[in-house]
Amino acid sequence: MEILKNVENGKATVKLVGRLDTVTAPDLEKELTQLIPDLTELRLDFEKLDYLSSAGLRVLLNAQKTIGKQGKMIICHVNDVIMDVFDMTGFSSILTIED
Repeated sequence: MEILKNVENGKATVKLVGRLDTVTAPDLEKELTQLIPDLTELRLDFEKLDYLSSAGLRVLLNAQKTIGKQGKMIICHVNDVIMDVFDMTGFSSILTIED
């Protein structure tokens, strides 16, 4: 998985390319752990994300809990496959998801 990030004025956009799974979830977790303390908004762009496993869901849930103390997390450009995962797991009611 490739992680592309842009940080400006307390807001970050993180674009994920590829698969967020057991192998790559620790990489994203490390990036987010470093970014979140300085943010008021975290936008995750899933336009090029092909796959999301339970390990990836865990990272998203932890990020949501952490940034929720000082700001917000938004997930955008979610394809149908990833949206099905969010719907089946109930994450679609926990996360802020935009087009």
